Amino acid sequence: MEKALLTVEEFCSYLGIGETKARELIRQPRNGFSLKIGNKWFVNKARLDQWLADECDKY
Repeated sequence: MEKALLTVEEFCSYLGIGETKARELIRQPRNGFSLKIGNKWFVNKARLDQWLADECDKY
């Protein structure tokens, strides 16, 4: 079964980016794919995939 939420480390690995850039993307207002639970940030994988597709369509 595939996880619905990714940790920051898993997000970095999934996109192949560093932690600094990952946290910058996660903290952007209204990005539509990140959420904070307690003190930790998570990324909704399904929404991330949709955001990536939308971003690619812009170019």
